[in-house]
Amino acid sequence: MTRPAVARTSTGIHLLVRSEQPSHLREPLLLALMNPFDVESFVATGGLVGLCVLVFVETGLLVGVVFPGDSLLFTAGVFAAQPDPFAPVWLVIPLVALAAVAGDQCGYLIGRRLGRGVVEGRMMRSIGPEYVVKTNAFFDRFGPLTVFFGRFIGIVRTLTPLVAGFSGMSHRVFTLFSVLGSFVWAGGIILAGYLLGNVPVVRDNIEILIIGSVFTVVVPMFVHAARRWRETRRRQRAVVPVDSAPSEKQVPPEAT
Repeated sequence: MTRPAVARTSTGIHLLVRSEQPSHLREPLLLALMNPFDVESFVATGGLVGLCVLVFVETGLLVGVVFPGDSLLFTAGVFAAQPDPFAPVWLVIPLVALAAVAGDQCGYLIGRRLGRGVVEGRMMRSIGPEYVVKTNAFFDRFGPLTVFFGRFIGIVRTLTPLVAGFSGMSHRVFTLFSVLGSFVWAGGIILAGYLLGNVPVVRDNIEILIIGSVFTVVVPMFVHAARRWRETRRRQRAVVPVDSAPSEKQVPPEAT
């Protein structure tokens, strides 16, 4: 794997580009955003701006439920520890955390404006109602702390702002726990990648780390899709058409 080259901008932030490609063939930010599952290419091409945009989308819009947010943050931390980082880690952490807070605010406003209808829509039915039930169970058990802890639980962090919005949670309370959770989440995962990125065995085997992070995203998605397919087939078999139901035969009265 060819290591990306580094270009320094006027602000001092590094942007990774592919040195073996001509300038007119380099992937633009939009193409990187369209393929966030290739975590290495996404961080290398999208840089800090792409990372913040994806974190915002993951928490602020329902389409974010399929994005590998944790893997991207960890990979960004690893790349930030390299000799030529795409951006200093002290800048990556607060900007990513603020993007997460902004995404939470967007999700909260959507839930507040559209109400429960957004959770009962077609997109949520395709995701699976069990996740909404799981998020509601967290709210019933932990209350506002769900906004903090939900940040660390995959798809729950996307649904938490929506549920908080239509359930009428105080915006001030929601924002407080959102800020705390976002900074702990971003700081913890990025710092973990940053510290491990300085370990020689990790630095020399980044390819294996990238492949492993991709599997942690793709495998659960396939498992979820297979489970949803089996449930759909089972419901279809359980439905018996009215026309195909056996009709009761009339028994003639016995002759007296």
